[in-house]
Parts: sequence; structure tokens; C-alpha cells
Amino acid sequence: MLQIFKTQEDRTLKELSIEEFEKGSWFNLIKPTADEIKGVAAALNIDADFLRDSLDSEERSRIELDDDKLLIITNIPMMEDENSFDTLPLGVIMTPDNIVTVSLKENRIISFFNQDTAKLFDTSDKTRFLFQILFRSTKFYLRYLEHINRHTDKIEEELRRTMKNKALFQLLDVQKSLVYFTTALKDNGRVLEKLSRFKKLAGFSNFMEYNEEVEDLVEDVIIENKQAVEMVEMHRNILESMMDAFASIISNNLNIVMKFLTSVTIILAIPTMVASFWGMNVEIPMAHAQFAFLGILLFSLVLAGIIAVILARKGLF
Repeated sequence: MLQIFKTQEDRTLKELSIEEFEKGSWFNLIKPTADEIKGVAAALNIDADFLRDSLDSEERSRIELDDDKLLIITNIPMMEDENSFDTLPLGVIMTPDNIVTVSLKENRIISFFNQDTAKLFDTSDKTRFLFQILFRSTKFYLRYLEHINRHTDKIEEELRRTMKNKALFQLLDVQKSLVYFTTALKDNGRVLEKLSRFKKLAGFSNFMEYNEEVEDLVEDVIIENKQAVEMVEMHRNILESMMDAFASIISNNLNIVMKFLTSVTIILAIPTMVASFWGMNVEIPMAHAQFAFLGILLFSLVLAGIIAVILARKGLF
């Protein structure tokens, strides 16, 4: 899907076709077709690989400068379901006159910038628009981390009641999501630092223009990203401690069950052993006594009871 927008003087968005786009337009590509990639590359004189790189789901955050084009790839958070989160590469291409965003899926970061929110951004102010996108991405990381925290608390309560595999698998999904978030946020942080340094390079002003408002926005994005990194590392540490604790609890419960079953086996073996002695085909005491069976049974039960008391005092039963 290809959409082209331009902010008008009345702060509304005008949608344009690729044949009539103007300076200061925003090209938004969502899972583009080969023809759309070819058309945008030709219209803006961009290397098609710049557009395709952002469609690789495994692409890491980075910056690439090619003549008069700047490619910025950042990883944005995606919510797969209540238990699972992932990251998705989002490419932003800065040309001297226009800005292009490329992503493999519909996402809540880009979809925020629409006709309803048109007064909050300006497609002609490419630098400010770029950092607004990055700021919103970081905000969603924080929002999803809060969701993960609440969800983890629910799983913990469930595990305190019953040790079900379902809850443990949910924790594993959360742990995997936090690993994705950690990697993405740290890579994004390095991209932000490079963007902050690159403004001093000669010729960089062809792509990006820094003013006081943009400087403040850049600082806000960097601070929010660092906060997100700290939060995700804290959640990972808590989750790892929780997993270790529950693993110890499961192991301890298993040991208790095994000790109990072993003790029961020993106690039940006493009557069997006594009966085996009196079942031998040799002369034995009380072989012809009238109440031999009851006597042997009573003796077995008493002996089993004594063993049970001994095991109980040793904490084995």
C-alpha cells in the first residue's frame, strides 16, 4: 500500500498521487508491492534497496547515508497478543525535499499520524516529523512494558494457586518479548546518538534541520528511550528471578512427593515382607495356631505403624 500526504496551510492532510506529489510530501509504504517500490524509487531517485531493506523482518536498527539520501531504520514494538510482543523494522528515508516511511505491517506508530492528528505534525518539517515518529515508538515501548508488568503479576497470582504448564509457557513468552525489546531499544539508542552527532557533519543539513524545538524533542526521545531500556532490564531481572524461584518451588514440591511415595512404599512393603516369611514351605512358628492369620496381620500392622512413626519424626512422611 502506498499513500502520499502533504500538510496544507490549514493544518490538514491532503492525499496526493505519485504523479502529482509536491515538495514536503510524506510517502507512506505499508507492505508495498514491487511496482510501488519501483514507482517511489523512480519518483524520488532513491535506490530501491533503500526501500527493500526496511521490509526485512530481521533488519537491525541502523543509519545509512548514500549521496543525498539518508536511511534510518529503527525497530518499533508490535503486540502480537496479550502474552506475546515482537519488534518490527520501520524505515525512514530522508531526501532533501521529502520523507518516506516503509514498514512490513500496519502499526500503531505510523497509523497515529492521520487526518485526525494532522494539527500535531507537519510533513514539510521532516526533522521534527522524524523525531515525532521515534518519540511515539518509544512511548509505545513504555506502554507495552506497563502491560507486560500487569500481565506478569496476573501470571504470578495464577502460579501461586496452581503450578500449571500454561502459566509457565506464558512467562516464557513474556521473557522472549523482553529479549526482543532489550535488543531493539539498545539499537535504537545507538541510532539516536548517531543522529545527534551527525548534525555537526557538513552536508547533513541537506536532510535534517535542527532548531530549538527539534533539539528539545531529540532530548525527550533519548531520555524516554533510556527510561525504556532501564524498565525492560528491570522487568527481565524480575522475571528471571521469578522463573528461578518457581523452578525451585517445583523442584521442592517434586522432592516432597517423591519422599512421600518412597515412605509409603517402605511402609506397604512391611506387611508383604512379613507375609512372605510365613508363606515359606518350611516349619515356622504359629504355623498351626488357630489365630495365626490375625496374629501375623496384627504384627505386620504394628511393625508398619512403628516404621511410619519413625519416618514421620524424620520428616520423611
